[in-house]
Amino acid sequence: MEIIFLGTNGWFDSATGNTICTLIRTKKCNILLDAGYGIAKAGQYLDLQKPTYIFLSHLHIDHVAGLHVLAKFDFKHEVTLFAPKEMIANLNSFFSYPYTIPAQALPFKMRVKAFSKEFKNNDLKAIGRELIHASKCLGYRFELENKIIAYCTDTGICANMFLLAENADVLITECALLQGQDDGGWPHLDPSQAAKTAKQAKAKKLALTHFDAENYPDLKRRKKAQAYAGKIFPDTIAAFDGMRIKI
Repeated sequence: MEIIFLGTNGWFDSATGNTICTLIRTKKCNILLDAGYGIAKAGQYLDLQKPTYIFLSHLHIDHVAGLHVLAKFDFKHEVTLFAPKEMIANLNSFFSYPYTIPAQALPFKMRVKAFSKEFKNNDLKAIGRELIHASKCLGYRFELENKIIAYCTDTGICANMFLLAENADVLITECALLQGQDDGGWPHLDPSQAAKTAKQAKAKKLALTHFDAENYPDLKRRKKAQAYAGKIFPDTIAAFDGMRIKI
């Protein structure tokens, strides 16, 4: 199994990276976490012969703008897109004319489904819980091939983060804020907060992503974030577009 970071920016694309999208490749399926413009690079890594699942955390533009490029892919199996159930109507409005090609007009079959608390089939088990953000936002916990991957982006510290991250083999979480920066009422994490979550949850590895494009204009800033987090949780990496992790 492999995790590939396709887009690691929050807010907007920059010379450093595209907006947020992460691919988990398993023996049975493809799992895409959020659909920022990083998703445009997924064709380099996707196995189009396998079922594909897209899990959206929420509908802020940096997490859904890449839905516009789905039409370029030639998926051979049905694609299932999950989003918080309260946002399905808004998602359908965005995922339609005049903004982009509607789901029903794509060159492959795609279902849009409301995610409640759990989804399970022969390919994967996914658990979702609400995080703390400026709008409804879900974090996810995936149980795959006897491994646990937790994904918590766009959130402040909250109880559900610890629940999702508990004993995870990899915790993927955001790092939008600089060390010690105030969130200004728009909940996000700084490096130390992410690291403390990983440590308390007894995760094995922490991967920082969703770096605010203005706070982190270059990879040097990300390395500083990794250093801050590493003082608390040594097995921390600062992701960049194209980074791959084998599990």
